[in-house]
Amino acid sequence: MPNIFSSQWEPFLSEQDMEILRVSHYGRKLPLPKRPALVVIDMTYDFCGAPGMDAVSAATERRTACGPSAWQAVPLIARVLTAARQAKMPIAYSRRSAMRLRRKSPKTARATEDAKPFSAAEDGNSIITELAPDTPDLVFGKGAPSIFFETEFPAWFTGHECDGLFIVGCTTSGCVRASAVDAFSRQINSFIIADAVFDRFSASHKIALFDCQAKYADLISTADFESHCR
Repeated sequence: MPNIFSSQWEPFLSEQDMEILRVSHYGRKLPLPKRPALVVIDMTYDFCGAPGMDAVSAATERRTACGPSAWQAVPLIARVLTAARQAKMPIAYSRRSAMRLRRKSPKTARATEDAKPFSAAEDGNSIITELAPDTPDLVFGKGAPSIFFETEFPAWFTGHECDGLFIVGCTTSGCVRASAVDAFSRQINSFIIADAVFDRFSASHKIALFDCQAKYADLISTADFESHCR
């Protein structure tokens, strides 16, 4: 089904892909939740990098940094947080766990830099100041991409009697997608706020949005979310 973000992935699809999408009816719209939670995925200095850097410089300085795409999303995520707090929505954050920071990734030659400080004043694994958690919010450390995997998040979600999940943060093709897939596996309807998620790789971002919209989640905008919260 058509989506307001479909122009991002349509250039990647062949005519056959488009026809399969049309006849198979992937991407049907989900009902909006009545008692949702918001999860802010990995909005840390490690994943955002220093503001003002271009993407290549940010990745050179810190391999996980997404650079401009991160900082372009920050004001939108701030709007989402404001709307969620006004609606008294339960809010959870994720970041890498201490165990994950100690473990070297087999997929990069630069894994040893993962636990290095961001600056003299900031821990790289701390949530950026612009999106700092409030008193009721919980921050979950995770050792794998999904916030559901071996964390207390599922119990937190159930304890709040939530019936759906809104997702912002990064990266679209990594921890955002993994969390949406795990929500789907638990029969939880999830909604990715598509202008408030980002990736270091443009193609990965666009195709991950396509995959999630087709099979696992709905894509909505920040403005849609604000309207839902009113």
